Amino acid sequence: MTYGIYPSEETHGRARLEPVMSFKSRVALVKRFPKGYSIGYGRSYITDRPTRIASVPVGYGDGYGVILSNQGEALIRGKRAPVIGRISMDMSTIDVSHIPDCEIGDEVTFMGKDGNEEITANDIAARVNTISYEILCMLGKRAPRVFIHKGKTGAVEPRLRRIYIPEEEKSLSRIDNIIRQCFQARAKNEELGDAIYYEMFETLFGKGDRQLELRTDFRYNIRIAEFTGEDKQAATQADDFFKVTTRIEYCKSIRSEIFFIGCAQNNEQLAALFQDPLCEYRWLLSRGDGQVMERDFHVVRVAIDGETVPLIRSSHTGRGYELWCGGEALKDKVNRPVKLEIEIVTKKPKNSNTFSVYLIYPTRGLDISFDYAGTKLRNVREVAFFAGRNPYPQVVKKKGKSIELKVNDQEWIFPNSGVTFIWDLEKKP
Repeated sequence: MTYGIYPSEETHGRARLEPVMSFKSRVALVKRFPKGYSIGYGRSYITDRPTRIASVPVGYGDGYGVILSNQGEALIRGKRAPVIGRISMDMSTIDVSHIPDCEIGDEVTFMGKDGNEEITANDIAARVNTISYEILCMLGKRAPRVFIHKGKTGAVEPRLRRIYIPEEEKSLSRIDNIIRQCFQARAKNEELGDAIYYEMFETLFGKGDRQLELRTDFRYNIRIAEFTGEDKQAATQADDFFKVTTRIEYCKSIRSEIFFIGCAQNNEQLAALFQDPLCEYRWLLSRGDGQVMERDFHVVRVAIDGETVPLIRSSHTGRGYELWCGGEALKDKVNRPVKLEIEIVTKKPKNSNTFSVYLIYPTRGLDISFDYAGTKLRNVREVAFFAGRNPYPQVVKKKGKSIELKVNDQEWIFPNSGVTFIWDLEKKP
């Protein structure tokens, strides 16, 4: 559905979908052949009349499969034209005898619209007795993707026809060095090359008004438990809530000796916290359950390189509840890699059955654990959504106790990744 393609004929009409992806190339050569000439490898097509043939630089190396030899179609100048001969790794040949004005440089549409004609993924799938999913997945890594946003070309990825695939190189530091040295060679200056290298990462992941943040060794431990003893006496409506202890740990370069941890009550406040470069960590309090930020959001400890960082002040602002910490002792650590630890205690209503963790910065290495031992949570499971070289983290489950997700310390996880833990609510008698 993301591509605007119905999963099957039976689902037509269940939603209004419009295909958003086309697969196109351009004519590279036009040549006339007399009757009786063979076209392509294996002589699978012999001209039965004088024929005008267009060669197009699209082949099975781009995901246009050999199975479409002598049965595929393309659109040129708004007209359908048959693919003839065997499709090779880099080329296809098309009969354009009925398109006399076809010339080198003309756009060729293998999937998509041209004028009043259209070839859909389902059309191609029907020709080769498969499904549209396979057709969409066939498009190879070397085929450039042109992304259109509001009618304008936003990006072209990859920029080279034959691309370097990071998965083929196991050493991340070596990849970094290869990229950096390429820039140095191009700039003919080591310092300028490094500046371009870091500017590239700023463009990819940074923001215009602040420096890029890269994090490593991200550890996130969630411990859900019942309120007991003095905690239960102090907590409001303790029987209706779980006590949640969250410990966060990661390495990064800090930009200031003073920073704050923010607690928001709604998405608008949360968005405002994201805009402040001094906000080190953000929390969205559970809504609609009567929680009070200064009472139910408690920062137990903040530490840098193992040393506790003092809390300076707390305040309510238009973007939520802010706890400021730091001081002169951190000045020597500014713009240097440090290990940062944060421990937070809050509450979670028992009538809620999800807990989510999101990653908003490029992060290398990850360990997220969800510990629910001693509670009545049942059928606890995870839904992970990860972007990067390894989108499937290692999952370790201990039934009735915990779930842990791990990504190797040498692998990057990109923004908009995360995991949601889900469980079944206990049925009331």
